[in-house]
Amino acid sequence: MDRRAFLAMAAAGGFITMPDTARAQQAGKVHRIGFLSLQSGLTSTTEAFHQGLRELGYVEGRNLTIDYRWAAQKEERLPELAAELVRLKVKVIVTSAAPAIEAAKRATSTIPIVMAAAADPVGSSLVASLARPGANVTGLSALSTELAGKRLQLARELVPRATRVAVLAYHGTSATRLFLDQMGAAAQQMGVQLVVQEVKEAGDLPGAFTAMQGEGAQALIVQVSPFSADNARRIVALATRHRLPAM
Repeated sequence: MDRRAFLAMAAAGGFITMPDTARAQQAGKVHRIGFLSLQSGLTSTTEAFHQGLRELGYVEGRNLTIDYRWAAQKEERLPELAAELVRLKVKVIVTSAAPAIEAAKRATSTIPIVMAAAADPVGSSLVASLARPGANVTGLSALSTELAGKRLQLARELVPRATRVAVLAYHGTSATRLFLDQMGAAAQQMGVQLVVQEVKEAGDLPGAFTAMQGEGAQALIVQVSPFSADNARRIVALATRHRLPAM
């Protein structure tokens, strides 16, 4: 089953698993979904989510309502936004990235929470295990932490003589700490020195790249996160300006 279909199934609260007769009885019902995001607004990922829902017969304004809550990269807003969705009595909360998932999990232990992606849901204690997530959280893992070593290996293949590799990470999340720990362990094994730059907002990026260049970084690995997704074009432009091969 592809990702869009999985998310749409979960977001619809499991109604598509009903027999045809039961589904027909639900035809006039409007299903309510909560959408909690650390990002600033609709992206290609949310459009894929909407398309998956449409393919399964769930259309906004007809039999589906989606209550969106955007934190615009302000983590401190997430707890209240999650609480608002709980007060609205949504049937399921769709979210991604550890800070938003953690906020949703703290806000409710009964409403199902579907993760579109989490860097390391087990390491971040969002779920008990990938096979048996437990509690009210399920979804997909981005394997960002587990693949940290592989990314460093690929960076060395791209720039074989690189001995100093920069890492651009989003400051202050549990997923970031896990990611940097794994990256550090891999770097030690490969004999590579990491140049770590943690940023909190887009305005931090120019200074981070200047610092990387000043410390002699020869390649760059960017942590997968809502922040890097929101600022992808700017990161690419800065990497190009500083002539830094980037992943």
